[in-house]
Amino acid sequence: MTKPVAREPQRRNSRSNRARILATARRELGRNPDVTLEELARASGVVRRTLFGHFPGRAALLEALAEEASETLRGVLETARRPEEPAERALAHFMRCIWPVGDRYRLLLALARRDLGMERVAEILAPAREEVTSILERGGREGVFHAQLPPAVLSAGLEAMHFALLEQVNTGALEDDGTRVTVVTLIAAGVPAERAGVVVEEVTPDVPTVEPDVLD
Repeated sequence: MTKPVAREPQRRNSRSNRARILATARRELGRNPDVTLEELARASGVVRRTLFGHFPGRAALLEALAEEASETLRGVLETARRPEEPAERALAHFMRCIWPVGDRYRLLLALARRDLGMERVAEILAPAREEVTSILERGGREGVFHAQLPPAVLSAGLEAMHFALLEQVNTGALEDDGTRVTVVTLIAAGVPAERAGVVVEEVTPDVPTVEPDVLD
């Protein structure tokens, strides 16, 4: 009786190719949103047929990136939440954890309106929006954040600022590991500048280290 041919090496190779294509797409689309699938195949080191076997079109590739971003964000949120901390520290820790995710997937912002649609982007960001709004509500009660705006409105304003900053990263005008952005976020939320810098310094040692090869 003939033994079935082991397919696990093929599966591993297929998973490796898919991951390499997605990583290449994150990098190349960030540089040039109009890069073609054929160019991505060459940059990934795979033949055109292999890329199209995983992603039959541009829409499928972008949706795969969107789903990957959503899964990554949900995973980081488990680490980023600090409900037991004072609100200013909780917001600082959250931002320091989340910024690398935004930096990794900032290309989606450039492609959102044209390819993904803002509804899909909003769906990806919903858990982060809920967490920030919750922190701002708590900070309002603690008297450390602005009371002039409802927490959800302030959260939306901070998010818009973060989008603008990520676009500056896209253009090369800004490079930051999240430290300066987090200080600015606390200041925008109502924390005095000197105190904001101290808080970010305090929480930084507790922020998980992200290996460079995870984001590149």
